[in-house]
Amino acid sequence: MSEIILHVEHLLQYFPTKNGVVRAVDDITFSMERRDILGLVGESGSGKTTTAQCIMGMYQPTGGNILFKGKKFASSFRKRSKTLKGDLRIVFQDPGSSLNPKRTIKQILSLPLMVHGIGNARERLLRLRALLEMVELPPDEYLYKYPQSIGGGEKQMVAIARALATNPSFVILDEPTSALDVSVQGKIINLLLRLREKFNLSYLFITHDLSLMRNVTTRIAIMYLGKLSEIAPTAEFFEQPLHPYPKMLLSSIPVVSDEEETLKPEKIVSTGEIPSPVNVPSGCSFHSRCVQRIGVCPQVDPEMVEIEEGHFVRCHLFGNSRELYSKTREQIR
Repeated sequence: MSEIILHVEHLLQYFPTKNGVVRAVDDITFSMERRDILGLVGESGSGKTTTAQCIMGMYQPTGGNILFKGKKFASSFRKRSKTLKGDLRIVFQDPGSSLNPKRTIKQILSLPLMVHGIGNARERLLRLRALLEMVELPPDEYLYKYPQSIGGGEKQMVAIARALATNPSFVILDEPTSALDVSVQGKIINLLLRLREKFNLSYLFITHDLSLMRNVTTRIAIMYLGKLSEIAPTAEFFEQPLHPYPKMLLSSIPVVSDEEETLKPEKIVSTGEIPSPVNVPSGCSFHSRCVQRIGVCPQVDPEMVEIEEGHFVRCHLFGNSRELYSKTREQIR
């Protein structure tokens, strides 16, 4: 039986503003198994990074529960044990802003080792060298450099080495390649996949780039205005997306060949702008942009239902049963 390493249950994260309440994360539930790579995908403002920040303890959630390895833990990062902090790590989007420019690479990588009491000075130096070699940076060349003297891809490799310094089992990757040149992105992705195999890691991979996820993730979760629209195994998601919003995203991915074009779902064009998160539409939050909306969509918020094993969708087109799914599947392809 697979081990559930992370379980997020009815998570809420609301932010009061002078114009109203921003429902950044609005009642989402999902689980991840050990060695899972879950791609959490959505447009800017969908709530994916806020979800990661709640998991990391950067925000006190408005409601819901987060369980790691079957246990609840303090929602505030400061109140968490060192063991948990070392086991649950994050790689941020912009390595330039997440690495202290006044510290050398040696000092940056040494800090988590000292905080967690890992090794003496000699053992830590050996660990630092091993970490740099692990991310394919020659130690003698990089230990005494400062972040501003190395490239963006190298900075991200240092950030990855720092995240792995405490031997975690779970790493959140918050758009780790979006700030990098295309030529460097593939190298970082391949490195992350090799490290996952070597250290039996689980990744929550946050991105707005859906096309990147096809060959990286084991499962896909799509967010829209703070809610999950669809969760599915990666291969099944790309072959048979169900919710109109993910289908719209997939149909808009640029391709370079006729063969790739045939693999895309039928073109779906949204009919409006993304609503303000302060003024989310009633009912299904996507109904104002959905060309497949039906009468109930503006009035009732649909529930997330499991259509096939591991494939969940939140859409009135599927009602609340697999029977309706089997009747409508051919019609909405």
